[in-house]
Amino acid sequence: MDELHGGDTAGAAHRALNGAATAFVEQRSIPDVFRSHVAATGEGIAVECGERTLTYRELDELSDSIAVRLSDAGTRPGHIVGLCARRSPEMIAGLLAILKCGAAYLPVDTTWPDERVFSLLRQAGCSVVATDRVGSIHSRLPHLSPVALESAEAGRRPTPVPAGDAAYVNFTSGSQGRPKGVLIGHRAVLRLVSGATYARLDRTRRLLQLAPVTFDAATFEIWGALLAGGTCVLYPDEFLRLSELKRVIVEHGVTTAFFTTALFNSIVDEAPDALDSVDEILTGGEHHSLRHMRVALARYGAGRVVHVYGPTESTTFATSHRVSTLPVDDAQVPIGRPIQHTRAYIVAGERLCAPAETGELLLAGDGLAHGYLGMPEKTAERFIVRTVEGCTERLYRTGDLVHIDNDGRLVFEGRVDDQVKINGFRIEPGELAHHLGRDPQVRHSFVCVHDGSTGRQLLAFVVPADPSCTAGSVRERLAAALPSYLLPAGIHLCDELPRSPNGKVDRQVLLALHARQGASL
Repeated sequence: MDELHGGDTAGAAHRALNGAATAFVEQRSIPDVFRSHVAATGEGIAVECGERTLTYRELDELSDSIAVRLSDAGTRPGHIVGLCARRSPEMIAGLLAILKCGAAYLPVDTTWPDERVFSLLRQAGCSVVATDRVGSIHSRLPHLSPVALESAEAGRRPTPVPAGDAAYVNFTSGSQGRPKGVLIGHRAVLRLVSGATYARLDRTRRLLQLAPVTFDAATFEIWGALLAGGTCVLYPDEFLRLSELKRVIVEHGVTTAFFTTALFNSIVDEAPDALDSVDEILTGGEHHSLRHMRVALARYGAGRVVHVYGPTESTTFATSHRVSTLPVDDAQVPIGRPIQHTRAYIVAGERLCAPAETGELLLAGDGLAHGYLGMPEKTAERFIVRTVEGCTERLYRTGDLVHIDNDGRLVFEGRVDDQVKINGFRIEPGELAHHLGRDPQVRHSFVCVHDGSTGRQLLAFVVPADPSCTAGSVRERLAAALPSYLLPAGIHLCDELPRSPNGKVDRQVLLALHARQGASL
């Protein structure tokens, strides 16, 4: 077994970085912990959505009823069940029902193309989908068994669920055109919300549920409330309006909310008063703008904004930094220190890095995923076992480059590969390039990321294979296979792809073309 070694300085820095890590002793599953709150505060409000509310007891009963329907449809422990529903109390009950069956949930979005939905469900081996639109699912995907998210006249059928079992699958972008299904366990979810160091989570807290359930931030928003005895406040509309966001936050007394970096910046620019009453404002997913963070710090005060970082493979959050001051000399806002039950190592080769030295961030602890669904080679590549200062650790290689600053905090510097985050979604440009390469009307293509005035964007440059090819037709074919967050902001047609003297595609020439042509095509 390989050992990660380092000098005295590097070892001391890592011991200080991970000094707050504690053993995680929770052995219960998500349904077990939820039921403990039903017993303790059965009439407390679990879910609010507009005028509707569900108490813990009502949510328990509704999820039991849906679990009966799922069992009757053939759901068994160890299965993966699709979840396709609008944000609603029934959606929350559906997630809980799937877990009560001993199965794992796989959320999919109805706005995704049929090809995408079918591909993910097939990859996960799903035969059952819990949904609020049975007719639509049956007509679009007739080989699946849709189960309605509504009450059934039947008794309870409890299923023992070990804490080590899988709880859900989140798919992330894949460079070869095949998304990666990240398999997260019950124990990993409980590690995220138990004894949280990055936010206050208890029965007095009211968490906003705003993220799509297909996005791993929803894990924090939903289970951070329901596994602490708090209230999950659902944003009621499918589309975000800042005026509506403010109304929901104020009328429902939201205390805690997470926003992607891009959304946080928009709120700070356009409607900063929307967050005036929120006690803890969590934000992350991309590089933070010092300008926006400076405005936020002045308006909301020291300590109310928390910068969080974490890959899906470490269950939503891995590190946090409560912002009280801003770094000097335009340095990056730190991503902070590991959260509870999490350890971090900065590595160059097989060596621990000393402070200020750049290396790849490796994460350890109970938040790590089981691996990638049906991808043993990819799992073995990214999840490794090493000995660190005499202790055996299972580690996830994030591919993120970081260093430890003078205050012992992690600072993000970039990526080992070309993976990026746009609006909080983890994207590998290679997945878009893969689909462009399959288009019969595309002879050559080039995909790049551009940091424009409105934020980070994906751009595609296409050399057509025949005269009938247009930017609109290329976009239409991409939209039939990819979700909207993977579609390029601009598609530009070129007679050829310009080359630099070393033979590589000249990115700067293409970006100049994008600037001349202006708006997205």
